[in-house]
Amino acid sequence: MSAVDPDRAALSTAAPAWGLGNIVVRRVDEIELPPQTGPWLLPQVTREVLDEAAWLRPDFADTDVPRLASHSFAVEAGGLRIIVDTGIGNGRTRDNPAWDGLHTDYLERLTAAGYPPESVDLVINTHLHTDHVGWNTHRDDGNWTPTFPGARYLTSRAEWDYWAGTALDAARRQMFRDSVHPVHDSGQYDLIDVPEHGRCEVAPGVFLVPAPGHTPGQVAVELRGSERTALITGDSVHHPVQLSHPHLTSRVDIDSAQAVRTRNRLLAALADTDTLLLGSHFPPPTAGTVRRDDGRYRLVPERGTEIL
Repeated sequence: MSAVDPDRAALSTAAPAWGLGNIVVRRVDEIELPPQTGPWLLPQVTREVLDEAAWLRPDFADTDVPRLASHSFAVEAGGLRIIVDTGIGNGRTRDNPAWDGLHTDYLERLTAAGYPPESVDLVINTHLHTDHVGWNTHRDDGNWTPTFPGARYLTSRAEWDYWAGTALDAARRQMFRDSVHPVHDSGQYDLIDVPEHGRCEVAPGVFLVPAPGHTPGQVAVELRGSERTALITGDSVHHPVQLSHPHLTSRVDIDSAQAVRTRNRLLAALADTDTLLLGSHFPPPTAGTVRRDDGRYRLVPERGTEIL
């Protein structure tokens, strides 16, 4: 992928929110990913594929390529402040030039949304990839230390065990050194046994749902509010085009066949319900409901609002 200006502004100065009754979820932007990201990540998504789902434009695709973004979801549930995935992070050495030496105002945006780092109770990493764990840590006197000093950090035990037993390349070793191991060494990481079928409650109304394929232990995050339910995808759905074409896979899926099975299972359960789908890399408007559409699925967008 080509380089992107490391000082590139985030997508929005606001933190759009969706109310689920007694749970509120907000999107906190990090960066819009450069246009080359879509063709690199989803090489089968051609202009012709995009043309088959006209609803993708203009929000989710440009003329020729899908649009993608990096953001976190900040959740209020049961009196807890929860962050789902922590993006790329600042000041990291990364092989991907779009992520190398990033300098954004993510923490300021998080604080403005009502989530100063010291107030966060729980951080959920849906999986241990570079663009989902970056703000787990920050530089402090030259050392990488947990960004959220009072938080428990969660990932699935299956995810942790997979990477612990895998020979890592140099780039991934660097990511674990600066964004994962400092949290583990601090004693703040909890490994959660997520059942192969079903879900595991980690906070009031907040459930980890197995979503393997992209990585072996990836989870999606289900939010069961008093009035409505939402599902945060992780990378089980990278882009809304995969609603129309669930068989299209990412070049970084570890088990692409399992990723397709997971995606089909999740979409079938969501279709024609009131459950809100929140895409971990979907550009604004980011959220919507899933509807069956002539033998396929489509996303009916729901733009977030300001909720105090």
